[in-house]
Amino acid sequence: MIPIDNLLDILISMVAALFFSGLISFLIGLVIIIARSGGKELRTLAKQSTKLAQKGLAEEVAGLVGNASTLLTATNELIKTTAGIGVFLTLLGVALMIIACVIALKFI
Repeated sequence: MIPIDNLLDILISMVAALFFSGLISFLIGLVIIIARSGGKELRTLAKQSTKLAQKGLAEEVAGLVGNASTLLTATNELIKTTAGIGVFLTLLGVALMIIACVIALKFI
């Protein structure tokens, strides 16, 4: 265990913890934005739903078209939500790192 003798050591350890938690949040947000929002499974689901809607239109099956359009809408919302979470985590990480730097420059 690292001995903490004075307030400056406590402040430095708190700033370091804040900076590294911001860095981790930033990296997780980037991974979510890059990997999850445009995932192969979601693209495949969107393509299949489009084919299903076209088939329903060709065969004049109204229920099939309605369900396919609902599925497409849900898929688009899922993509937006995943991207939103990634952007939020990225911005939160940047904010935490900036706050840690401001505290370090002001008090250390």
